[in-house]
Order: sequence, then C-alpha cells, then structure tokens
Amino acid sequence: MDTGDTAWILVSTALVMLMTPGLALFYGGMVRAKSVINMMMMSFGALGVISVLWVLYGYSIAFGEDVGGGLLGDPSEFFGLSGLMDPEALSGTIPTMLFVGFQGMFAVITVALVSGSIADRANFWTWLLFAAIWGTVVYFPVAHWVFAFADGDGGWIGDRLGAIDFAGGTAVHINAGAAGLALALVLGRRRDFGKGAHRPHNLPLVMLGAGLLWFGWFGFNAGSAVGANGVAAVALVNTVAATGAAMIAWIVVEKMRDGHATSMGAASGVVTGLVAITPACSALNPIGSLILGVVAGAICSLVVNLKFRLRYDDSLDVVAVHLVGGLVGTIAIGFLATADAPAGVDGLFFGGGFDQLGRQIVGAGAVLAYSFVVTYLIGWFLQRTVGFRIDDDHEVVGVDRVHHGESGYEIGAEEVPDDVLARVEASAAAKAAAAEAGSTGSVGSAAAPTATKERPVGGDVATA
Repeated sequence: MDTGDTAWILVSTALVMLMTPGLALFYGGMVRAKSVINMMMMSFGALGVISVLWVLYGYSIAFGEDVGGGLLGDPSEFFGLSGLMDPEALSGTIPTMLFVGFQGMFAVITVALVSGSIADRANFWTWLLFAAIWGTVVYFPVAHWVFAFADGDGGWIGDRLGAIDFAGGTAVHINAGAAGLALALVLGRRRDFGKGAHRPHNLPLVMLGAGLLWFGWFGFNAGSAVGANGVAAVALVNTVAATGAAMIAWIVVEKMRDGHATSMGAASGVVTGLVAITPACSALNPIGSLILGVVAGAICSLVVNLKFRLRYDDSLDVVAVHLVGGLVGTIAIGFLATADAPAGVDGLFFGGGFDQLGRQIVGAGAVLAYSFVVTYLIGWFLQRTVGFRIDDDHEVVGVDRVHHGESGYEIGAEEVPDDVLARVEASAAAKAAAAEAGSTGSVGSAAAPTATKERPVGGDVATA
C-alpha cells in the first residue's frame, strides 16, 4: 500500500461525494421556487438509495469476476463487501475498500444526474424506486462494461473492445443523458411547456452549484488515476483547460445568438466542459483539451434549444449537456488523442487511423442504446403501475408543498387558484380518510399533506 496514493484517493472520494450536494444546488437553482426542495431531495435520495445498494451488491456487479462475457460481474462474489476489509486486499496501491468508496460515489452522481430531465413533475417515492431499479439493471452493469479491467477478461467496452473512457464519459454522462431523454418522453411535457419562460428561480444557487461541481470534478477526473502520480496531474490540467474553454465558447455563442452572456450560460458551459473532458482527460494534450472544450461548448449551446423544436421536455438540459457533451468528448478521443498523453494512443489527427475512432463510436453507441431502451421500459412500467408523474393540480400548487409539506422560501406568498386548491385539498382529504379506514385505529395513521393556499414567490418568474 502506498500512503500517498491512499491519501489522494481518500480526498478524491470526498470531492466526488461533494458533487452530489453541488448538483442539488445547481439543479435546485434552475427550477421554479415551488420545486426547489423536491429537486434537491431527488439528488439526496439517490445518494441514500445507491449507497445502500452499492454495499449490498452494486460493487460486486460492477467489479466482481466477470460472468457474462464482459457484461457483468458476479453479484454474489462481494455481496455485502464480504472479504474486502482484509488489510491485504489492495486495488493497485490503495486498499480495496477505498476503491469501493471511490467508485460508489460515481454510481451516486450518475443516478442523481438523471433527475434533472423530469423536474417539476415526478413523484418523489417513485423516483426512489426508479433509482434502485435503474442502478441495478443499468448503471452497475454499464460500470462493469467500462471500468472493470482484468487483462482482457473484464468489461467488454473498456477491457476487450479497447475504447477509452478514463473517468466516465460513457458510463456516467452518456448513460445518464440517454436515461434522462427516455424519462422525459415517458413522463411527458410539463403542463405549460412552451407557453412561457421556465427561468431559473435562483441564479446564485446555480453558480454556487456549478462551482462546487467544478471543484469536486478534480477528484472525479484526477482521482481516476487511482494514485498521486503524473497521470492525475495531466488529468487535472486538462480538466481545467477544457472547462474554461467550454465556458467561454458557450457564452460567446450565447452573445451572438441572444445578445447577452448570462450567468446561466456560463454555468452550463462549465458543466459541459467538465462532461466532455471526463472520458478524454488522460488521452489528450492541453491544446487538444482546449479544442475539445471549445467544440463541446459551442455544440451544446446550440443543441440546448432543440427540445423546443422537437417538443420533448428535458427540464434542466440533461440531454444537451450530458448526452451530447458525453458523446462529443468520447468520440473526440478518436480524433484528438495523442500517444504523448498517458493513455498512449494516437487518434486520427495524430496518424492513428480510424481504429480508435471506431472503438469510441461503438462504445458510446452501445451505452446510449442500452440505457435509453431499458430506462424507457422501467419508466413506462412504473408509470403504468405505481404512477410516476404527479397530477396537474399538484404541479400547479408545487411538488414541494404537496409531496414534502415544505417550502424553500418562507419570505413571501403567492396565492394558488381557488379551484386548484380545492381539488388538491379534496384529494388529500380522501386519501387521509382511506388511510384511516384501512388502519386498525392507531392514532398515528399517516395522512397525505394538505396543500396550503399560499405558496412562496422566491423569485419564481415562470408562469404557474
């Protein structure tokens, strides 16, 4: 065991964990004031659910001995992390339990990312159920495809095909982006989609969240070197270069298109650059990272408005930023990779031919297709059984009040239409009566929270 490597991965694990609260702030600021609590709870809910499953069987599916020709690991091999507390159990130069914790934070943030596509309209409890199912049948196997290496006997994308994904462009971002698109289609558009601006209610929260994401991403990318070494240093510098370039590219396109360079655009550019460099940070030189950042920032800033033309309601642009950004970064390796970088592979522009480009396209396409199809089926099943989308009236009142009984801001109030309020209160009363009738007479029977007539303003300038 190397104490320096161990110390760095301990720090990196904490940094990646910080990305989930950072995402909660980023997403929370982007939604309306009446949905901020729910949006944050979806991120923290993913943290809770996936942490439990990762300990039980998630790590084993992702990194257990391959049992399916590169498709998944043995779920029983490390069930409950059995046998991994032995001091002699090492992953490279660090304790295996530390590697378990580090990779577990990747699983958490991937699930949390998906939630941005269904803001304002998802049932919280169904979301938790979705997180458990999706983590089990989508993320854990895909993590095995990409991250499990065993001298050619590991995951089929990373170890057998030879596609490069240093820190999760496919397993995290394309995976989450494709899932977000599928869920957005299953749940449908918000009731007032396209009828008015859905502006962020709190831009300072968005900027703070973006800053925390950037900070945490150093652990995400540089920590994926699994050591305090030169590979980590290259990944860190390339992350800075691509992210800065993407932010500038985004706001330049925004200025040319809309006449303004906005803080929302800057924050989106930051996340886009981070996403794009994630798979490529060990394969490019710093100039290549700058080029990638510019290309990703420009493309994603143009793609972001396609949802209005194509009429799919990806609430917080998970598709434009994570799916498209992940595709750009993953495929760009086939063009911009240089053998001088730690990955040691030349792309097309450095005389490497089309081989690596082909591997990148196959890997990216496989994850996209698998995630989209399976997620659509999961979402469809949950919508038809327990219900995934909230009622229209609940959407008007706000998911915070109806599902959580809370408001993000008790500093002002705006009245809810009387007819909507009456329907919501009648529904809550009916549920409470049904619960009481079905109980054994205990005083503590749970009743659905009653919506109040007032809801917070909190800077929410979007239409109700």
